Amino acid sequence: MLQYVKVSIDGAIIRTPKGTSILDTAIEYGICIPHLCHVPNLSDIGACRLCVVEHIVNGRSNITTSCTLNAAEGMVVRTDTEKVRKLRRNLAELLVAQAPNSRAIQDIAVRCGVKDVRYPFRNENCVLCGRCVRACTELWKARAKGFVGRGKDRHVDYPFGTRPDFCKQCGACIQLCPMTITPCNGPMKPGEEHLCGNCESQLMISENAPGGCTWCKLGENFACGRYA
Repeated sequence: MLQYVKVSIDGAIIRTPKGTSILDTAIEYGICIPHLCHVPNLSDIGACRLCVVEHIVNGRSNITTSCTLNAAEGMVVRTDTEKVRKLRRNLAELLVAQAPNSRAIQDIAVRCGVKDVRYPFRNENCVLCGRCVRACTELWKARAKGFVGRGKDRHVDYPFGTRPDFCKQCGACIQLCPMTITPCNGPMKPGEEHLCGNCESQLMISENAPGGCTWCKLGENFACGRYA
């Protein structure tokens, strides 16, 4: 039997099953918390950090990822403070500098209010969100892919770099990868990377409710929890 608790998110008292993540709770009640690595029905690892919120404990603010913060009775959370918005903008800016050829990441940058990219573009093909690894492990139980290496050498690969026979070739890893969706105008050539920003007009409908989910379409490209 489910046990329900009451949590305060941006001043709204919400009743939700105990243990549900704050991110899932917010999405369910139409509160927008930008996210990238989160996939409904898969475990959360807080890899992208975009879903950071302020968790108020004994009057003190703790910054934490909402996907790994589980709802408990009396919890107080703020999702749209200036401190949180500034952190998200910086994280989104770093992501788009790392992988500008992902429309999903370009959309995330727009949703987080990024106007300029101060970091050098690297044009990488993986942001280590772990979507493919978790889908392979948790949905299909294949464990054909995983994280390899540490630090700057960390990447996703097959065991020993070779696709194993037990890989089911289901394509789930490709479908969930944010790098498979290129910008509207096609891939950006090396040296020509930039912040697209073409979908900024989508945010006009959220001007009067900046913390609310307005089905802005900026989440469709990476399977935002709202579109699950």
